[in-house]
Amino acid sequence: MSPIPQETFLFGLVQPRTCLLPTWRGWLSILLVLAALLLFAGAFAYPFLALNQPIPSEILVVEGWAPKSALDEAVAEFHKGKYRTLFVTGGAIEEGSLLSEYKTYAELGAVQLRRSGFPEDHLQVVPAPRVRRDRTYQSALALREWMTAHGGTPSSLNVVSLGTHSRRTHLLFEMAFGHSSKIGIIAAINHDFDPAHWWRYSQGVRSVTDEAVAYLYARLCFHSAADL
Repeated sequence: MSPIPQETFLFGLVQPRTCLLPTWRGWLSILLVLAALLLFAGAFAYPFLALNQPIPSEILVVEGWAPKSALDEAVAEFHKGKYRTLFVTGGAIEEGSLLSEYKTYAELGAVQLRRSGFPEDHLQVVPAPRVRRDRTYQSALALREWMTAHGGTPSSLNVVSLGTHSRRTHLLFEMAFGHSSKIGIIAAINHDFDPAHWWRYSQGVRSVTDEAVAYLYARLCFHSAADL
């Protein structure tokens, strides 16, 4: 059979092309690969993001925006370990928020810790400046600058963060402190969903997917002040 004249296809503007489509075996293979990826994500995504890697230290840090349950875990960790000071970090609270009277999340977290009976002489509040992006990094940077101005950065410190946020927190604190301090991380449990079955909860799916994207951004695209 002779080829179809090109002119018959919209006056030579288009021409036929061969298109390869999967067979039923091909579609089955694709579905099996997707299923394997979903199973892998379900089993390892949350443990990967909720990094729990504490180190020996006398300094404990907690992010003031964390819920009361995470602050309670920080208090329990403080009493369990050999810590001297609990630092509370956090930037400005959005204007118009019901919590705006506290000005910063560092102050808000400190208020909750005081209400729980945490001793004032072991508590230090370090607020961060108002920024629109990279708030965790700016909180870590503000903490490093405060420590530098008050005797120098410690050789090590542990940070308490919430669930899937902890791996990104660990990375950004390492970027902010550089080689001056070793950073340990403690992942407080997020009680909004079951971490072992996070995909069954809308909050769990949002937490894992949002933090996965944010961590990739921090790892691949974010540049610390030391890099600039």
